[in-house]
Amino acid sequence: MQKIVSLALAVVPLIFASGKELVPTADGTTWLYEMTQETGKKFAFSDAKPGPDGKVHRLAAYRINGTQEVNGKILLKFEMICEGVITNTDLMTVDEHGISCAARVDQYGELTKLDPTQTMIAAPLKSGATWEFDGKVADANVHQHYDVLAEEEVDLPAGKFRAFHIHGEQTEPMRMTIDRWFANGTGIVKDVTTVKMPDGGLLRRISLELRERPKIAPRPEVKPVPPPKKISVIVGKGPMGDSTNQFREDTPKIYARWQGRGLREQAKIRVVWIAEKVADVPPNYTIDEATTIADSRNAHGTFTLARPDTGWAPGDYRVDFYLDAELADTAKLKITK
Repeated sequence: MQKIVSLALAVVPLIFASGKELVPTADGTTWLYEMTQETGKKFAFSDAKPGPDGKVHRLAAYRINGTQEVNGKILLKFEMICEGVITNTDLMTVDEHGISCAARVDQYGELTKLDPTQTMIAAPLKSGATWEFDGKVADANVHQHYDVLAEEEVDLPAGKFRAFHIHGEQTEPMRMTIDRWFANGTGIVKDVTTVKMPDGGLLRRISLELRERPKIAPRPEVKPVPPPKKISVIVGKGPMGDSTNQFREDTPKIYARWQGRGLREQAKIRVVWIAEKVADVPPNYTIDEATTIADSRNAHGTFTLARPDTGWAPGDYRVDFYLDAELADTAKLKITK
């Protein structure tokens, strides 16, 4: 399972020669966005119900919440809050070279430093400007290229803006395009991030459109997120994309995708495929098993089970994942005619 490397909103302070801020920077400043999520036809949403247009619609707030010190540097702290959950926190620096992201904190509070820091906006921001990012994020090598295409008029729920259209292309660790519109004095007013399958098909697209102009607002109530499991597993119809627990008997392959967090060096990961309740098969019958060794603290991977020549037997199945000798996580699935 390849890890999707997200691109954070670059809404941080930069000063014009006139002394005017490029974006508001007061603590508590909040940008409210309408978020739209869509997936390719091969995939289904796993955590939300799509609307009549087949897309999931939410509100997301991006908010300044003070600063945080990392390696002796004071970084601006921007939280993305969606449905009461802090999905990620971006830790930013601003200097004469522009806007950079030095580290990110995930929803579980785990900090990941970027090596080198990731340029989000290269100063001076102007049509024709370009920049690159070649670095490492967690365990993934990342390559991105950005072009400032032009200044354009953008009509959004928050109003009309004159904004720089920035286009980004990521080629590693997976294909992704970013189209971002940045308005002086406001920040990011629109962002469209598209993740592609290796064959070029759509995996996922997330769009953000500014709903209200930025203003100082109270921090929304946030829900505590339980600590993650050492090993978490989902099953799906492909090596990437959304999960499902429903499969037809003609499904070519079933993919069990696992993600490890804080693993010990050379931890042993074992998967066991089990027919839990299937006609003419003993209960809890072991179909197959496989083992691998984690190559990092946050290793991830995929195990697959191919359809038998005679097709899958309908019934209830499960996939057990063991970390060393202990059961770490289980995913259940059903195969139907």
